[in-house]
Amino acid sequence: MTVQEVLKALESHGSRRNVEGMARFGIVSAKAYGVPAPAIRALGKKIGTDHGLALRLWATGVHEARLVAALIGDPEQVTKALMNQWVKDFDNWGVCDGVCSILFDKTPFAVEMALKWSRREQEFVRRAGYVLMAALAVHKKEAPDDFFLRFLPVIKRGSMDNRNFVKKAVNWALRQIGKRNSKLNAAALNTARIIRSQDSSAARWIASDAIRELESRSVRLRLAKKKKS
Repeated sequence: MTVQEVLKALESHGSRRNVEGMARFGIVSAKAYGVPAPAIRALGKKIGTDHGLALRLWATGVHEARLVAALIGDPEQVTKALMNQWVKDFDNWGVCDGVCSILFDKTPFAVEMALKWSRREQEFVRRAGYVLMAALAVHKKEAPDDFFLRFLPVIKRGSMDNRNFVKKAVNWALRQIGKRNSKLNAAALNTARIIRSQDSSAARWIASDAIRELESRSVRLRLAKKKKS
């Protein structure tokens, strides 16, 4: 497919009502058609991997086209330069989370960028760092515990950021790490308790929410079952 064919297909599924609905959930973009997520995923599946087209779609600046770009991009062709270029374009949490959890987390540079971006001041760049940590915790099934333990001090540092889109990503990373297994659950809970003691409303919210989930009966049962198996 060409760029214009993809844009035409996306526009046919969009609506102004959906654009307004996206805005109510904090997804605001200068160019958006208001396309439902299932239609975006279906189009990405139809196209398959096409890294060249992904680059051209990203350049359009259209929100949904950039999500398709994440779906069809080839992680083996993604460079650090490309990651640093795209992350600067993140203008809402939807494209940030989509690109990081669909494409960037599959690259060999994911950890390096997660640590690097978590120190950046720009809101969606910093969020991207923590979203990468959360995505790796979900998708990197065979990684050892030490792979994730290194993120906990970084999560503690980020817990002082009061910005909504950052603190939610910090919380997400902490919860996902703590749900991998019993050892990481204990480590994440210990980190959460340290975070909760800090004089910061963001830190207290991040920690309290994470503790509530990580100590929940459903998580405990799942981890116990996983340990036995």
